[in-house]
Amino acid sequence: NEIHRLNEQASEEIYKVEEKYNKLCQPFFQKRSELIAKIPNFWVTTFVNHPQVTALLGEEDEEALHYLTRVEVTEFEDIKSGYRIDFYFDENPYYENKVLSKEFHLNESVDPSSKSTEIKWKSGKDLMKRSSQTQNKASRKRQHEEPESFFTWFTDHSDAGADELGEVIKDDIWPNPLQYYLVPDMDDEEGEGEDDDDDEEEEGLEDIDEEGDEDEGEEDEDDDEGEEGEKDEGEDD
Repeated sequence: NEIHRLNEQASEEIYKVEEKYNKLCQPFFQKRSELIAKIPNFWVTTFVNHPQVTALLGEEDEEALHYLTRVEVTEFEDIKSGYRIDFYFDENPYYENKVLSKEFHLNESVDPSSKSTEIKWKSGKDLMKRSSQTQNKASRKRQHEEPESFFTWFTDHSDAGADELGEVIKDDIWPNPLQYYLVPDMDDEEGEGEDDDDDEEEEGLEDIDEEGDEDEGEEDEDDDEGEEGEKDEGEDD
């Protein structure tokens, strides 16, 4: 009981420290957002390079996210009670909204819940309907399936207390999106690896050739010594 009491006390103090530094970070997050806004396709590239987010991005989802100019994560004043993610968009052919927001309310006294902006799709551009039609063609192997697209995740409120993508954006991408924007092209890496292997193989072959030359040289020297020995024996006779 004493250990449990101390752990609870430690958690409360940790939350207070996090709240303090979240406030101190806000001006720097704002400055970072202004800089990122000047980089074309920063956020779509970041999402595509993230292994968990890219799994939810179909071709049209990715195309729609090319108009994403800004992402902001705001934790509530009591950080234990939840957070909000705002997605800002340029004018685009998919939806009328300039901002799409999803909030997570995690108050301990009630069940976790979430809510999001209603997406105002333009005529014929509802990506959720297309995704749903595609999903219905495949057999459902699990009772509870992961969201099949980025936008179905955005409107899904079935399990707010264990929303993996929301937590990934808040705890992994938001603190340092640059690490995913700068992920090197895997094809380039594989190409470099193949070149290195080729170089190593060529070096190995050169080493073998050099060793072979040395062996041949030693055999020639042995033969010469043998011939000289036979001459010496003849002279003694």
